[in-house]
Amino acid sequence: MAGRLEGKTAVVVGAGQTPGETVGNGRAMALLFAREGARVLCVDRVGERAEETAAMIREEGGEASALQADVTKSAEAAGIVAEATARLGGLDILVNNVGIGGGDGPAHKIEEAAFDRILSVNLKGMWLVTKAALGVMREQGGGAIVNISSLAAEAGGIQVAYEVSKAAVNRLTTSVAQSQARYSIRCNAVQPGLMDTPMAVAGIAGASGRTQDEVRAERDARVPLGGKMGSAWDTAYAALFLASDEAKFITGVILPVDGGMGVRIG
Repeated sequence: MAGRLEGKTAVVVGAGQTPGETVGNGRAMALLFAREGARVLCVDRVGERAEETAAMIREEGGEASALQADVTKSAEAAGIVAEATARLGGLDILVNNVGIGGGDGPAHKIEEAAFDRILSVNLKGMWLVTKAALGVMREQGGGAIVNISSLAAEAGGIQVAYEVSKAAVNRLTTSVAQSQARYSIRCNAVQPGLMDTPMAVAGIAGASGRTQDEVRAERDARVPLGGKMGSAWDTAYAALFLASDEAKFITGVILPVDGGMGVRIG
């Protein structure tokens, strides 16, 4: 089905990506949303990466522009929503796709500065943009928010700050869903498992001294469904469903997209 977001306006925060051989979640969502008819504002901390995604959309005949912003700064988070309303004329869909993990580790090893930064980006930044968007969505009579969480919210043990931040993202999602339902604002989350994205594969390879092929093989072997990781497109299609009117009666859901890993961990 084409045109599932026809006439909609969408902001994808984290629409750029680190360089790599595959596509990242944010870029895949921005591209897919545009292909389905949405006008998209691509936001990233690195402006050039946001512009790359916007240019890809325009090359396909879609409508998109780019914005550089740091979601950990309240003025810039609010500016994302202000720019969206100015450029797009409203804000129907907000995708919060932010997540870092550099310097993380188990609870007895991680440094305070790393813990604070990861929580600031992964949780506080998501809340700041959501808070700004809610005012617009409430005034216009509704909207859809899709947060990108992680299976790390439920399992792990070696990246305490990332795991805590994503668990908090899940609770932020359900809290917003509960408090904003009366205003016809839906809030859901996609919870990916192991995905073949540049940040995951290239990042792990660089940190561990292994090749990307070695990292892929190790991660593939851990996935129950077909013995192969998912891709950013799996995340994107789940987000598309939750953002579309097909999910108009769905809110407060944490949707696993993990090839059965969550079931196995159980």
